[in-house]
Amino acid sequence: MQGFHSFLRYSYASMRIDDLFAARGEEPIFSFEFFPPKTPEGEQKLAAALDVVSDLEPHFISVTWGAGGSTRAKTIDIVEMVRRNHGLEAMAHFTCVGLTVDDIHVVLRDMDGRGIENVLALRGDPPAGEDRFEPVEGGLSYASELARLVDRHYDFCIVGACYPEVHQECTSMASDLAHLREKVDAGVRVLITQLFYDNADYFRFVDEARSAGIDVPIVPGIMPISSAEQLRRFTALCGASIPPALDAELDRREGDPAAVQELGIAYATQQCGELLAGGAPGVHFYTINRAEPVRAIVSALRLGQPWHSARGRLPERLAR
Repeated sequence: MQGFHSFLRYSYASMRIDDLFAARGEEPIFSFEFFPPKTPEGEQKLAAALDVVSDLEPHFISVTWGAGGSTRAKTIDIVEMVRRNHGLEAMAHFTCVGLTVDDIHVVLRDMDGRGIENVLALRGDPPAGEDRFEPVEGGLSYASELARLVDRHYDFCIVGACYPEVHQECTSMASDLAHLREKVDAGVRVLITQLFYDNADYFRFVDEARSAGIDVPIVPGIMPISSAEQLRRFTALCGASIPPALDAELDRREGDPAAVQELGIAYATQQCGELLAGGAPGVHFYTINRAEPVRAIVSALRLGQPWHSARGRLPERLAR
């Protein structure tokens, strides 16, 4: 197993993410998301976290765009640094917020010129205090429009987002899946889910997506719990739910941050093990720039290798 991961790290250091999934065989794809720091202390924390996760030999790293594109220069710089200094593939998030089509081309040409091959195409959230997204004049309104522009003019692997519990602006799963199908038809080759804490939501969503003709890899996005307050804030923002049993366990640990973090690692390890045993093609971790929890989780998963339980199970539904 170690040889396989080393081979990917050094041979696939410059590789499209859709090709990574096509070449994975029985091994799951592990990836980690980071955000650009805004302070010198944050930069030191990010550097230390990248050193830790590099030792895990992840298949790729993703770097967020920042609210309103506020960190876009740092995003691209960090992606370039991860590829150059750590020998890892890296993907830049990219949103439509505040950009005209001409602006979008400028950014994409910059990424292309630096050898970046993978882009997560997102619409982006409305600015703070606003209820709905409004494009700038000459801009784009939907992630599917951004994906189509990228697909028509550039040779990036386009990754997209999806929502096991339905996007907050959609009225139904059917409506959400229709929009998702538009993104895939526009050129999205891999999907990563919003965070969720009930695996039944993921498996149900994949069933619905396959029935809707969406056949690209659907990667579960997992955020290990580091604090109850943070979890409740994030889930409220993105419309995800907290299972009642998990919520009750968090309440029991109120006032004990270490106990909450221990629960978070244990819960995420169990959650990922069940997902991989059920045929999920990998796991994308929302790290919040914290490496120690994901190191514990991924190390435990690689020791137990729950994905071998998926042999012969549900290949048409999940393992794509």
